[in-house]
Amino acid sequence: MRIISGKYKSKRITAPKKLPVRPTTDMAKEALFNILNNTYYFEDINVLDLFAGTGNISYEFASRGTENIICVDANYGCVKFISDTAKSLEFDISTIKSDVFKYLERTSIKSTVVFADPPYDLSQEDFSQIPELVFKNELLTEDGVLIVEHSKHTKLEELPHFSYLKRYGGSVFSFFEKKTEE
Repeated sequence: MRIISGKYKSKRITAPKKLPVRPTTDMAKEALFNILNNTYYFEDINVLDLFAGTGNISYEFASRGTENIICVDANYGCVKFISDTAKSLEFDISTIKSDVFKYLERTSIKSTVVFADPPYDLSQEDFSQIPELVFKNELLTEDGVLIVEHSKHTKLEELPHFSYLKRYGGSVFSFFEKKTEE
C-alpha cells in the first residue's frame, strides 16, 4: 500500500503478510479522498477508523494533516502494526484493541469522519448495526459523515441516514449523514 498525497506522498508501507486484512485499493482510496477533499479541511477534522486493519486510511488522513485519529481493530497484530507505523512516521494516531461493536456501544467521542471497513463477509445484519450504533450514540459531529466500505453484494441503501454510494471496482463506499430537518 502507499500514501497517495500529503506529507508522505508516494511512501510505500508494507504490512506483515500474516495480518487478516484486505486494504482499500489505491484507486478506491484516491477517489474517496477526492470526495472528502471537496468537503473538509483535513487539518480541522477528527477521524474514527473502524476495522482499521493496516491503518491504510488513517495514514492517508494523517499525511494530509489530520491530527486527531483513532483506530479501532480487534486484532492485536493490526493494532501493533498501526501503532508502530504511526510512531515511525510521527503521526498522531491512537489505537484501541477492541471489538468494534462493543467500542461503538461505549464510546461518546464525536468524530467528523467515521470510516468503517469491515470484512466483506460480515453479515448484512452486522453491516446494518454500524450506522445504527453511530447514529444512536450520536458519534458524528454536526457536519460529520459515516463511510462504510463493502462489496457490491452488500446493500445498505435502505438504512436510515443513508445519503449516497460510490462504486470503485469491487468496492463500494456508502455514505451516511445526519438528516437535517427542513
